[in-house]
Amino acid sequence: MRRTSLRALAALALASTLGLPAAQAQDYPNRPLRVIVPFSPGGAVDGPMRAIAEQLGRRLKQQVIIENRPGAGATIGSEVVAKAAPDGYTLLLASQTNAISATLYSKLAFNPIDDFVGISLLGREPGALVVHPSLPANNVAELVALAKKDPGKLNYASSGNGSGQHLFMAMFASMSGIQLTHVPYKGSGQAVTDLLAGTVPLAVPGAAAMVKHIKAGKLRALATTGVARSPQLPDVPTLAESGLAGYSAYVWMGLLAPKGTPKAIVDKLHAELKAALATPEVVTYMNDAGIESVGSTPAEMDAYFREERDRWARIVKETGAKID
Repeated sequence: MRRTSLRALAALALASTLGLPAAQAQDYPNRPLRVIVPFSPGGAVDGPMRAIAEQLGRRLKQQVIIENRPGAGATIGSEVVAKAAPDGYTLLLASQTNAISATLYSKLAFNPIDDFVGISLLGREPGALVVHPSLPANNVAELVALAKKDPGKLNYASSGNGSGQHLFMAMFASMSGIQLTHVPYKGSGQAVTDLLAGTVPLAVPGAAAMVKHIKAGKLRALATTGVARSPQLPDVPTLAESGLAGYSAYVWMGLLAPKGTPKAIVDKLHAELKAALATPEVVTYMNDAGIESVGSTPAEMDAYFREERDRWARIVKETGAKID
């Protein structure tokens, strides 16, 4: 009798445990969500995430709070999420910088790839190779000639060590056979401020945020980094068109959750994110910003994240890029 009762209790406990994720998803979310953006406010992925978060919050009927935790190649904010409870309430906005950091930072208290599960690749945009108007270079060939004349004398700004802007330019310099000096900043904001002032004459930030400065004549666009010309800058050639065959790099944004987050919660977030991307407000924002919406599945996001890790690992090795 006692043995039978124990078996019944064990079976009941097992059934309860197996049903827990589904129950969590049904009740999810019942409090505000937090999205950690491991970059400074106003960057290439911060603005789009805020637009998406507003619509996602409406759909989930909970506030989606954006919290910026920039620094150390996105590893500071990423570690916060990696060590958070896997309950769907703390999420990470990842970008190509996260994939790059998986190679550049060898001593971390978390795994930049394996400690997360993908929710969705939200969108992507090319970078723009831009110079201050005071720099005597009107195209890529002239920039390369200028750099070769005085190796290492030409400085370029980036949003930080190990950032996409750092590696995009390192790849450009390597493929062009030139030497440039890297000037890392603590985020895009100050880097762009100094770029506009001519303090640092060269950079390759996300194209979307640069369009207004280019059209105002405050910066000169020499090329974009995508496989095709940017719809926002149709007269600007790609780097591949400018003599660097095979050059391709994108600023992308994807949402991740801590490893161990129940699949039911991940699937629910994916479905609501895809719906948020389709709202008129987000569609208009993305189109105006020149960002290509994606809305991939969780499995596609996982695969893409690992492909980007492997791709940038090769480029880090080929270029000899390192944390300055």
